[in-house]
Amino acid sequence: MRLRKQAIGTRNVVGARVEARRKELGIKQKDLLALLKEQNIEINASGLSKLEGQIRSVPDYELVALSKALDVSVNWLLGLEE
Repeated sequence: MRLRKQAIGTRNVVGARVEARRKELGIKQKDLLALLKEQNIEINASGLSKLEGQIRSVPDYELVALSKALDVSVNWLLGLEE
């Protein structure tokens, strides 16, 4: 496992939850990217890494696709529910 080179950012609140849920499911970033691609969401590996590191903003359409791919609600990704 590689360590993050950049410090955690402040561009989104969902990145840490995306990373936690992905790891909870035991899937790699490339697997999540494939699940997103099935929903016609194109994010490259660098973009996903920046999203998880809270360096990149998350558009609403990606938020919905991430919730479906990770089988959680949008509200959970936003930290509004446990």
